[in-house]
Amino acid sequence: MTTGMARRFAASVALAALALATPALAQDKTVKIGVLNDMSSLYADIGGPNSVAAAKMAIDDSGLAAKGWKIDLVSGDHQNKPDVGVNIARQWIDNDKVDVIADTPNSGVALAVSNLVKDKNVVLLNSGAATADLTGKACTPNTISFTYDTYMLANGTGKALTKAGGDSWFFLTADYAFGHALERDTSAVVTASGGKVLGGVRHPLNTSDFSSFLLQAQSSKAKVVGLANAGGDTTNAIKQASEFGIVAGGQKLAALLLFINDVHSLGLKTAQGLTFTESFYWDLNDKTREWSKRFQKVSPKGTMPSMTVAGVYAVVLHYLKTLDAMGGNPHDGAKVVAKMKELPTDDPLFGKGPLRADGRRLIPAYLFEVKKPEESKGPWDYYKQIATISAEDAAKPLEASECPLVKK
Repeated sequence: MTTGMARRFAASVALAALALATPALAQDKTVKIGVLNDMSSLYADIGGPNSVAAAKMAIDDSGLAAKGWKIDLVSGDHQNKPDVGVNIARQWIDNDKVDVIADTPNSGVALAVSNLVKDKNVVLLNSGAATADLTGKACTPNTISFTYDTYMLANGTGKALTKAGGDSWFFLTADYAFGHALERDTSAVVTASGGKVLGGVRHPLNTSDFSSFLLQAQSSKAKVVGLANAGGDTTNAIKQASEFGIVAGGQKLAALLLFINDVHSLGLKTAQGLTFTESFYWDLNDKTREWSKRFQKVSPKGTMPSMTVAGVYAVVLHYLKTLDAMGGNPHDGAKVVAKMKELPTDDPLFGKGPLRADGRRLIPAYLFEVKKPEESKGPWDYYKQIATISAEDAAKPLEASECPLVKK
């Protein structure tokens, strides 16, 4: 064989190998999902192992295993520390070949992981972190925010209470990205609705003693004390506010982010009358009831799902439906997220709603009030619905978005 013939033969062999390899790559049906959240501290009850259980339900309900897909699930505890969260995520991506990270309650962790996910070109399916900056100035082509954000909370609870006469506010704020964003967004709504912000105080994350902060709130004489915190911080603040006689003295507590697990922990006697905003409640309709009762059977503590746990299920399900529609996993995060935005979302918990260019899912929100003990008809019957907030009003208008992905 001449040198020229040998080269042509080698080239044809290489082309044949490439032709054989291309379909195989297109049909790659493996995916690895990492659930990253607080497994052991103040946010563990609103996500933690329950989010892992919800992700497993989404995998089962997707039906992909029967179609030959191999789906692995790992989980990790970020301890509410951005550096810990980023280190876990980096190890997952680099060593364990994780394609997608889900949940990420704690906005500081989520913002840091979102940057890493963009650099590594994988996917972040945020359900737990509240900061609206994830679909605003910090948006990326690789991150989705599915369940709620600080804009939704502010335009639900903040607007409703201000218009109902609570026109002066004082904030107790968790001193990190989430608390800052929630105070910022709620302050803007209060002011726009004709109210005034008289002041505020910031407290460390996961603090046990709110006495000095509550005394400042009490002395402010504000009609509304806004709790810009979550999880264990919110329940501790509410319990201690009761001891200080905040509500008995005529001020109203606004739990700007409250979860059903918080109400369960507080009990109806303490939590009754609290007004708050969520995009999910287990007893909202027949579909949410059916799924939530299924979930309760696999929940590690036998609890009903929080809003963010429901969001983990819904967003993981949409992600898997998207991979199925693509015919395989391209292991290209930006490409998958772009396809997720193209496909209509539809699930039993949140219904239908588009994914916008900024990564925000459009879904309605609901203004709830905690029932009095005598109004509850049984276990987990805690909420009464006060109002529905349209999907368009629950999300920041695209024309006002700071997201660089949005074309104006």
